[in-house]
Amino acid sequence: VGRGLLSSPWDGLLLEAGFLAVLVAPLSLLGRQVSSGRHDPMTFWLTRWLLFRLAFGSGVAKLAGHSAPWWNLSAVSHMLESQASPTALAWWAAQLPSWVLRLGTVGVLVSQVLVPLLYFAPIRCLRITAFYVQLVHQLLSALTGNLTVLNLLTVALGFSLLDTEHTMSKKKRAAKTWGQTLVWVLTLLVELGVYVLIIYSATRLFQIDVDWEARTVSSKTAFTQQQFGDVLRTTMGSTVWIAVLSLTWEVVGALLSSLCVRGFFWKLWALVQWAVFAAATVAMFAVSVVPYTSMEPWSSSKVLPVVKRAHEWVKPYQLVSSYALDRQLAAGRGRPELVLEGSMDQHTWTEIHWMYKPGNVSAAPPLVAPYEARLDWQMWRAARGQAEESPWFCGLVLGLLQGNKNVERLLQTDPSQYAFSEEPPAYLRATLYQYQFTQQDHDGSGPKQWWRRDFVKDFCPIVYLGDPDLQAMLSLHGLNEESPPSGPPPSPLARLLALLRGHLETLPGPHVQWALLATVATICVLKCLLSRGPGGRACAAPPVEPKSKKAKTPAVPASKAPAGPPPAAVERRPEVERSPRRRK
Repeated sequence: VGRGLLSSPWDGLLLEAGFLAVLVAPLSLLGRQVSSGRHDPMTFWLTRWLLFRLAFGSGVAKLAGHSAPWWNLSAVSHMLESQASPTALAWWAAQLPSWVLRLGTVGVLVSQVLVPLLYFAPIRCLRITAFYVQLVHQLLSALTGNLTVLNLLTVALGFSLLDTEHTMSKKKRAAKTWGQTLVWVLTLLVELGVYVLIIYSATRLFQIDVDWEARTVSSKTAFTQQQFGDVLRTTMGSTVWIAVLSLTWEVVGALLSSLCVRGFFWKLWALVQWAVFAAATVAMFAVSVVPYTSMEPWSSSKVLPVVKRAHEWVKPYQLVSSYALDRQLAAGRGRPELVLEGSMDQHTWTEIHWMYKPGNVSAAPPLVAPYEARLDWQMWRAARGQAEESPWFCGLVLGLLQGNKNVERLLQTDPSQYAFSEEPPAYLRATLYQYQFTQQDHDGSGPKQWWRRDFVKDFCPIVYLGDPDLQAMLSLHGLNEESPPSGPPPSPLARLLALLRGHLETLPGPHVQWALLATVATICVLKCLLSRGPGGRACAAPPVEPKSKKAKTPAVPASKAPAGPPPAAVERRPEVERSPRRRK
C-alpha cells in the first residue's frame, strides 16, 4: 500500500528486527515466561548477526560503491547538509574546520568496517567496547540528523553485545586464584593488543599525521579501490565462516544445556524447544547470507543454490534485507530542494512552507526524530530526479489545487501557517533550488539565515485544475478518479480509528510520538520507584526461616510435668554460651 512511502532502509530493518523479536521473546507479552531460556543464546545471537550486517554492510558499501566523497574523506562535510532531514546542530557541526570533518569521516569508516569485527570476539570486554563505540556513533548521528527510528533500532540491537554481568549491579567478587589471575592478565594483554592494532591500522590506512605547529591533523586514503576489492573478497567469506563457527558454538551449548534437564518429560520438552528454535535460527542465518554477500559478486556466487531459492521464497515477506546506508553521495556541495509556489493570477506567487523539510532560508532545521515526515522525505528524493519519476507528485498537486484538507495537513497542521488555508490556489508550480548552509559570522553569533539557495531549473510547469498536461499525468498513473469506489460501510474499528484521528490530526507528529514515549518512560520510572522501599532499597519478601528438626523426646504425662513456665517461655541461651570454648 505504501509503495515508495515505505521503502526506506529502516523500514526493512524494522521488519527484520520485529521478526527476530518473536524468536527472542516468544509470547512474553502474556506476562509470563513461556520459554525455558535454554535456547535464548541461539535466538539472541541472530540480533548480533543483524547488527553486524547493518554496521559492516553499510561501512563496506560506502567504499565498494566508489563514491568520491567517501574516498577523499569529505563525506561527513557533505552529509551534514545533504542528508534528508538535518538538524540545527548539523549547521554548527558544518562550521568545524575541514580537518576535523575529515577525521569524522575516518571515524565513521573505522566504526563501521573495523570495529564490527569485534562483535563475535570471544573476549567480552572487546564486545563491550564495540558496543560503546557504536553507541557514540549513533548518538552523534542522531544529534545531527533526523534518521527516524534507525538510531534507536541500532542501539537496541547493540544490547546483544552486552551481558547480564555488565548491565546489573556488580557484586563483590571472590579472591582469584593464581591460575585465574594469569588468565586475566593474558586476556588484558590481548585486549590491549587488539586496541593498538585497530588504532595502528586506522593510522596507516588513512595516513593520519599530526602537525603540531599548525595544530591540525591531516588524513588521506592510503589504499586503492583494487586493493580494497581484493581484501573484501577474502574478508566477506571469512566473516561468514566465523559466523558459522560462532552460531555452532551457541547451538551446541544450548543442546548440552537441554540435556542437563532433570526428568524424562522435561528433558524431552527442552529438546523439542531446542530443535524448533535451532531450526529457525539456522534457517534465518542461511537466508540472510544471500543479501549479505550480494555486494561482493565472488562471495555471492559461492552461496548454495538451495539457500538462494529459500531466499527467493521468503523475499516477499522482507524477513531479511541488505543494508547499505549512505552508499552514494553527490560529489557537489549542497542539496537540491523543491519549492512549491501558488498563485491566484499567475503574477503574484506565494511560497508554500513545509513543517520539516528545508524551504524557508530563515527557519532553523527542526529536530523531529524518531518521527519520520515521509512526504517531506519523498520531496527530498524527487528533487534528485524528474517529475515523471514521482507519480505521487501529481496527486499532491491535485490535492492542493482542490483544497483537500487532508493533503494540506501533511504540509502544515496549523492552518495559520499555510498560505492558502482560506482558499486553494488557482495555479501551482514547482521550482528546483540548490541549498547550502550559510557560514558563521566572524563574531561567532548564531545564524540570521540558516540556508542560502540558488535557482537551478523549473521542476514542474504552471498547472491548474483541468490542465491537459496534469490530466494526462493523472490518467497515466491512475490518479484521476472523481470519487473513490464504493464499498461496505465502515466497521466499528474503522469508526473508532477515524474518531481518534480526528482528535490527533491537528497535532504535529513529533509531539504525538514524544508524548507517547514520555508516557511510557514515566510509567517505567514510577514502577521502578514504587518497587523500592523507603530507604531506597528494593522491596523483598521477608526471609523464610528454615524449619529445624525437633528432637524426639518421650511424652511426659501432664501429672508428672514439672511446675514452672512452659518450654516456649524458657529463655534460650545465646549462641556464644553454647560454643565449646564458652563451655570450657
